[in-house]
Order: sequence, then structure tokens, then C-alpha cells
Amino acid sequence: MARVFAQEDGNLSSRPITTSRTKSYTDIDLTFTNKGNGDIFKKTDAASVKQAVKNLLMTNETEKPFNPGFGGGLNKFLFELSEDTDNTEIEDAISYAIYNYEPRALVKGVQVSINEQFNKVDVLVQFQVINNRENVNLNLELTRLR
Repeated sequence: MARVFAQEDGNLSSRPITTSRTKSYTDIDLTFTNKGNGDIFKKTDAASVKQAVKNLLMTNETEKPFNPGFGGGLNKFLFELSEDTDNTEIEDAISYAIYNYEPRALVKGVQVSINEQFNKVDVLVQFQVINNRENVNLNLELTRLR
């Protein structure tokens, strides 16, 4: 008994051709600047992921409806600077948020510098964009308004 295959199947006794597909990431630019024709700009690939990570980290927990755990919740650390806030707490919160809520980024490193005198936290997040292995540095400065 012989098996019958469609002609599109080709020679099934040989190894299949393996291909990879690169996915492009696209988001709208949250500055909403106008192109002049009424359209808005969009961010692609690494710029898109960088904007999403920044937006994620600057969002407070319970701020997003129906997803109370979403966000980095970094603002809460600004009010605890006079207490015993450790750099590792902030680093862990950043890594946790990106790992759980931004699948397009892989955290490579987080550096935190706390300046209690000026109520300021400087953050450097180093991550890799998953689809093209591009390394991106994101600098954030968290300050408390008086």
C-alpha cells in the first residue's frame, strides 16, 4: 500500500527546510507628535520596547484597571528613602516587573543610585530586545515633587 501526498509536500524523505522569522515590534509614539498630515509617529523594534519598559516602570501598581499587579511601582520607594531602603529592593522590583509584564525584553542588569539628600533615585536598566538581540540602556530619574 502506497501513501499518497500532495505535490506541495515535495520530497518527504529529505530533511525539511528550517527557516526563522523575525518579528517586528511596533507601538504608537506616546508623545503623540503630529506628522503634519494628521497622522502620528510610531516606534518600532528597540525604541518600541524601550518605551514600553519605561511606561511599565513608571506605572504604579493598582493604577491599571483590571490588572492591579501591573507596574513597577517605583514611586513608592521615593517616600521610603529616609528609611532603610536598599538598592536591591528597587532592582528586584524592576526585574520582577519586566520579567512578568514585558515579554519582549530580557533584563541584563539594573543599577540603582539613591540620593537621599535630593530625594532622587537614578536607575539604569540594561536589557536585550528578544527578536533582534539588540542591547538597550534605559536611564530613569525618579524625583519626588514637593
